[in-house]
Parts: sequence; C-alpha cells; structure tokens
Amino acid sequence: MSLRFSANLSMLYPEHAFLDRFAAAAKDGFTGVEYVGPYDYPKHQIAQLLRDFSLRQVLFNMPAGDWAAGERGLAAVPGREHEFRGSVDLAIEYAVALECPQVHCMAGIMPVGADLAQCEAVLVRNLAYAAPLFAEQGVRLLVEPINPVDMPGYVLTGIEQGERILHAVGSDNLFLQFDFYHRAMQGGELIDSFARLQERVAHVQVADVPGRREPGTGTVDYPAVFSMLERLDYDGWVGAEYRPAAGTSDGLGWMRDL
Repeated sequence: MSLRFSANLSMLYPEHAFLDRFAAAAKDGFTGVEYVGPYDYPKHQIAQLLRDFSLRQVLFNMPAGDWAAGERGLAAVPGREHEFRGSVDLAIEYAVALECPQVHCMAGIMPVGADLAQCEAVLVRNLAYAAPLFAEQGVRLLVEPINPVDMPGYVLTGIEQGERILHAVGSDNLFLQFDFYHRAMQGGELIDSFARLQERVAHVQVADVPGRREPGTGTVDYPAVFSMLERLDYDGWVGAEYRPAAGTSDGLGWMRDL
C-alpha cells in the first residue's frame, strides 16, 4: 500500500501567505493538507481552495483557546468546560463543511495550582462528552501526546498516558495521533510501539530529531519507519509536520524518493 502524505500548512511553506500554501502543496505533489485550525477564515473560502487544488482536508485541531497568549487547548483545563463544549460545536461545523474525517483535540497546559490527576479527570470527562458528538457526524476524535521540551506544561505527554486516557474514556470514536517526532524526543521506541497501537492510531506525523526538520536530516531511521508503515498496511495519512531547513519544495527529496 502506498503511503499518503499530508502537508502541514502551519509549518510548511512559511515563505507563502497561509491561503497561498494550498496551491504550493498541490504543486509539490501533496494530496492532503492539515494545519492548526481553519477558524480565522470562512468555511466556504477554505472549501473552495480544497476544490480548486484537488486536496483533501485531512486534519485540523479543535479551537485551542488564546493561542497568542500561550494556551494550547481547553480539554484538560479545570473551569473551562463550558468553553470547551462551545469549541466542540465549532470544530464539528468546520469538519462537516470541509469534509474533514478527523479532528485533533488539544489537552492544554496545566494551570498554576492544578495537579495532573485533576487535569486528567477533566480531560476524560470532556473527551467522553465530545467523542459521540463527533461520531454522529462521521468524524474521528484524536488526542496526541506532545513532548514536554517543545510544549512545557502540556498535560498529555506520553504514549502510555495516552493509552490510559483512551481506556478511561472508553469510546470507540477516540483515537491516538502518533507523532514519531514527539515519541523520539522522549527517547521512546518507535516501530514496536506503533505496531502495538496501530488499531487505535488514526493519524501519523513525522519530523526528524533534533531540530524538527525534514525526515532524513537527523537521527530517526525514517526509511525503516516508512517501510514499517507500508508493511503493516497503514491506511491513514502521514502528516509532514516539520520546520523546513531551507525552502519547503527543495527539502521534499525524502518524499519524492518514496
């Protein structure tokens, strides 16, 4: 099975304005796109760009609060439950309009004075509320462990913790977003852990370590990773979520080789 690659437009093509990145991604051979969120733009405008360039909307995040102020999600933040529920409605509205099959729910930064057990309990309740609402629209809900170096204070940091959250929620519409970069940054084993969790993984993302650059620029054995994904018949998308070392197009040799 051939792998399908999605361009993360929040990180790739920084040389272009955001709305111009759709054309650039299509020109380079990407067939899907993902990004932090579409909420700054009307739904019809994004939908038209997807049609114009024959792109699939693969993934975006639920509203994450005040991003400029350092917020990185609402789902695990005590006292923000009402705001979280509003963000569920908005994310579903955009997912339906853009025919997006999956949405990532960011857990959030642990507030001063809170503890992990309290935040995890809030996260479980919020995910249990959201997952069936997304399911009603045929949209998968995802959570992603993010390493604490890149995002200090983030509530959900490890694959094992992610498994525990999925088990506690108990929904068949809650999945893991498996980012090989975040896993590698924490020194975690990559291939066996993915194989063990594959049936609960709905989306994959890649970047190399260190520097979060293109695959092939660092220490992660991406030929082995891609070979494994093909061998296991992984049928989801592979998100290119990295900071290009130079121009985005010039750094896509890793994808062209595949």
